[in-house]
Amino acid sequence: MCGRFSQAYTWGEIYAFSQPLSEPESPARNQQARYNIGPTTTIDVIVKAPAGREIWKARWGLIPPWHKGTAKQIKPHINSRIEGVDTNGLFKRAYVKNRCIIPASGFYEWTGDDKNKTPHFISAKDGAILAFAGIWERWRDENGEEIISASIITRDADPWMSKIHHRMPAMLHPTDFEGWLDGSAGKEVLMRSPPDLREWIVDQRINKTGVGDDDPATAAPAELEMVNPSILPATQQELL
Repeated sequence: MCGRFSQAYTWGEIYAFSQPLSEPESPARNQQARYNIGPTTTIDVIVKAPAGREIWKARWGLIPPWHKGTAKQIKPHINSRIEGVDTNGLFKRAYVKNRCIIPASGFYEWTGDDKNKTPHFISAKDGAILAFAGIWERWRDENGEEIISASIITRDADPWMSKIHHRMPAMLHPTDFEGWLDGSAGKEVLMRSPPDLREWIVDQRINKTGVGDDDPATAAPAELEMVNPSILPATQQELL
């Protein structure tokens, strides 16, 4: 499950990450860093267009093209499980025809019971941008307006991530970008070991969707003295 993530990077960083985009690097786009991205909000996705790789804006929460009604009348399919992404009628078409890469500076998961959930921020150990495997679709609303929507593919957690949560986003390595986007790579690339990851506990304001979305402190380590030591990772317990 991935229900909240961050896209905080400069234009130069995302341009290099994309290997590269079809448009010129200069002049640079104005990239707004976001630290608390929630379902149905707008996200960056990288797609393979006729001219080459492009960054599009998409609604986070896949809407199949045959959906009748309004966007609010369908469950926001923010995640698509690897186990059924190629067979489930909601996702199969997009898996075959419309793949994307969803860049992320990190994502959030929670530990603890429902009454006292502790949020964790997970990111690349070296601070690099993560490449979530995704799918996208086109849909027209009741007014005829075209909406691009996208979903993050999730998989079983690897041994490191399983200490926090049993699921995680499927992450691509740069060598697999082209194969994923052009459809030649299969699900095996989604099960490769992710980049080395790191995590820390963040302030509980992240529990509210959208709060602190423009504030870097949202993804910063929480003050240790404000956290129950029993739920801290061993590395953070040693600091107390």
